[in-house]
Amino acid sequence: MTPFGAKVRELRAKQNITLKEMAEALSVSSAYLSALEHGKRGTPTWYMVQRIITYFNVIWDEAEELQRLAELSDPKITIDTGGLTPRATELTNMLAAKINGLSEESLEHLIHQLRVVSSRDNI
Repeated sequence: MTPFGAKVRELRAKQNITLKEMAEALSVSSAYLSALEHGKRGTPTWYMVQRIITYFNVIWDEAEELQRLAELSDPKITIDTGGLTPRATELTNMLAAKINGLSEESLEHLIHQLRVVSSRDNI
């Protein structure tokens, strides 16, 4: 499941909305919406994200969060390390090989560390 899919599912659960009801309201199939939630579809389009934001009637911070999560929810990411340092390529390959076995705690720790480093290095 993608971060965006998890948030959409959370919003649906809070409002007691079924997948079928939401799909009908958005004029998409239940299968598409399910695949979007489970990360079996690519990143949703800007237009689809806006439709979902409108559907849930969310504003400001929550709408921005949905947009941000959509941008971070490509389930089939490719990283081109051509032109980067050997350490960058090593890190990328290690992450690709090990990510499936990392615990939620380890993932959270790595995400936190990347955010700290990114803010420090102004990335």
